[in-house]
Amino acid sequence: MPELYIQNLNTEMPGLEEPAATRERLRACFPAGAARRMTQLGMLVGSVLGPLNPGPEDVLVYASGFGESRSLEAYLDSFPTASPTLFQTSIHPSGAQQLMIGRQTPLRRFFPLSGGRQLVAQALVTALVQEGGRVLLCGGEERGTWLRECGVASEHSLAFALELAHVRSEGSLGRISLERGGGDEGLSLHDWCGLLARRQPFSGDAGAGWSLALEWF
Repeated sequence: MPELYIQNLNTEMPGLEEPAATRERLRACFPAGAARRMTQLGMLVGSVLGPLNPGPEDVLVYASGFGESRSLEAYLDSFPTASPTLFQTSIHPSGAQQLMIGRQTPLRRFFPLSGGRQLVAQALVTALVQEGGRVLLCGGEERGTWLRECGVASEHSLAFALELAHVRSEGSLGRISLERGGGDEGLSLHDWCGLLARRQPFSGDAGAGWSLALEWF
């Protein structure tokens, strides 16, 4: 059974927190000039990924079902006098890329993933098949407003970042095991982040024909 070991873990689950509140709470995590231009998702992902110090030898897998949906909503809400500033924010690089651009640090490989109930399984399988160097798995969402009614925005804001290894070490926090089988119904990104934040064991469908076992040491 393929396995990954959790070496480090950071999560953010502010739920219904407004972007302005997130910016005020997390601005100290970033350079002043960068913080003013970052999206809510960028600040959430950056705050959990930054302490893992991603660098040139690392593989980064980034998962977000809706990306910067709140930023797009803000730009569209600015019509009929469209805001150039909000337009720039709405086409901002992904949450993980915002951190890396600010640091001006390259990566060995970067895998941006998007999807629905299959996203967690896709992200874990992508992390699993990487060889050599560290594998960092991160992701998140920013809560939408009116786009939620169309099913194209998240109900909650969240972010997580994991450092994963193929071999258990003395400091490993937990183990992720995957095997083929199970149904196509899987974990949402919100459910996955909740399991990590609560250090809660799990055994069941991960989605995309994969069964997941999550245990903690």
